[in-house]
Amino acid sequence: MPRYVALLRGVTPLNAKMPALKACFETAGFSNVRTLLSSGNVVFDSRAAGLATLERRAERAMQAKRGHSFAAFVRSAEYLQRLVESEPFAEYQLPAVAKKVIAFLREPFGRKLELPIERDGASILKVTGSEVLSAYLPSPKGPVFMSLLEMTFGKGITTRTLETVRKCAWAGDV
Repeated sequence: MPRYVALLRGVTPLNAKMPALKACFETAGFSNVRTLLSSGNVVFDSRAAGLATLERRAERAMQAKRGHSFAAFVRSAEYLQRLVESEPFAEYQLPAVAKKVIAFLREPFGRKLELPIERDGASILKVTGSEVLSAYLPSPKGPVFMSLLEMTFGKGITTRTLETVRKCAWAGDV
């Protein structure tokens, strides 16, 4: 059975407990459910289905069980493994301290952009289908990269560091 990863937008330890999210996904009929870290990463098995169908199932289950839903961005674990193995940031001359971030969109971005787009140490480097490669240098100004991404792509996105994507992509069976 295929393995999937749901990346939930807006989850923090203060607004969602991982055991509760796990229960929501089990209620939705997914199996081998596991949460990773405390930022709304859920890996699960499901019969092959369209990603939008899996997103809707997860969101409906969260709404029904918790009275609130987080936007779910679902990718197959295999897809994320290929993405990470492709070393997507290798072509960029990023400083060692740069944080490499992948933003996930619901659908492929339809506009052409002049890249890179840079602001206060944050850069949008590349758009590949429904993923956006970005990087930022930590600074006292806070999460400038997020406002840059939202200004460009809207708020209907979620972001993960490359390392978090790596952990989710290879999250084994429970």
